[in-house]
Order: sequence, then C-alpha cells, then structure tokens
Amino acid sequence: MRLERFMKHNPKLFTGGYNPEGAVKWVEEVEIIFEAMGCAEENKMALGTYVLREEANRWWKNAKLRLGAGDVVITWDMFKGEFLRKYFPADIRNKK
Repeated sequence: MRLERFMKHNPKLFTGGYNPEGAVKWVEEVEIIFEAMGCAEENKMALGTYVLREEANRWWKNAKLRLGAGDVVITWDMFKGEFLRKYFPADIRNKK
C-alpha cells in the first residue's frame, strides 16, 4: 500500500551516470514525496531505492552489501550519504 501511494506521486527514476545536478534534484524530489506522504523513517529507504534503475540499481546492490554488513539497518540518511558521494562527488560539491 505504501508503495502504491509513493508511486502515485510519480517519482522520477534515477538511472545513474554522470549527472551531479540530476542526482541532487532526484533526492530533493523523493524527499518532497516522503514529506507529502508523511512517510515513516523506516519506509523511506525501501521506497526511495525502488526507483533506482540500470547503473544506479547495480551500484546500490553493491553498496547495500557493504553498508549492511553485520546486520546494520540502513537508513535513508545513510543511503543518501552514499548516493551523494557516488553521484555528487566532492570536487563538484566544492565548486558550489
């Protein structure tokens, strides 16, 4: 049911590749949807990562294994930190 509600907001798919501005915009748009839904913290990671496709989805599968080692619960903030390190690199951030 939560997934249906999330998808009714038409979240953009994120496919990866070099698009730093697009990556930041994607995170902002997904978080706007979370806020509109009153999304619980524990659901954000599953919903947000549901719309990753292609290269971004492959990256996330590997990152999830690394982050979740030792039964660590991966939060949206943890995901977002990894995602922005990957798709909005420090050299780009520092130019802002």
